[in-house]
Amino acid sequence: MYKHFFKRFFDIILSFMGILVLGIPMIIIAIIIKAEDPGPAFFKQKRVGIHKEHFMLIKFRSMKMDTPHDTPTHLLKNPEQYILKSGAFIRKYSLDELPQLFNIFTGKMSIIGPRPALWNQFDLIEERDKYGANDVLPGLTGWAQVNGRDELEIPVKAKLDGEYVENLSFGFDLKCFFKTVGAVFTHDGVVEGGTGGK
Repeated sequence: MYKHFFKRFFDIILSFMGILVLGIPMIIIAIIIKAEDPGPAFFKQKRVGIHKEHFMLIKFRSMKMDTPHDTPTHLLKNPEQYILKSGAFIRKYSLDELPQLFNIFTGKMSIIGPRPALWNQFDLIEERDKYGANDVLPGLTGWAQVNGRDELEIPVKAKLDGEYVENLSFGFDLKCFFKTVGAVFTHDGVVEGGTGGK
């Protein structure tokens, strides 16, 4: 019942509340980004959604306009050269993820679930197939994110995503949520140039 109804119900309510409460802070962040590096404040990128269907994920742009597109940060040569000053701050506190509240509200993502892979991260997508992790909505945060985040190797990340699918429940989602809050404040597992996308 939770997986098929209440999880989506909570996603709609909480993402809508988040958009209302964080609307003004998000506008301020957008202005700061545009002031530092002219161009769109938002960054759209093709990601893998439920059942491996592609969707456009929205983030605040934390990197310069000349950054190679559709390339995971860890594959960039000297990724630090592309990161904006404001981008370093918003990445440190995961503020670049806030626009994904719109992805959640429209049903492309969930608050909790495996982080959506880039469309060309075929190794991660293939590993997740082993655990059924491509058959749930991707999340703003998830079990892998609170157990290593950028530091995780792909097989380990996929296995943790599989553990999430196996244990998916209201209680497990709450556990992921509160562990995420702690990880954000301690910056646990955040590695610039790690396996996370831009």
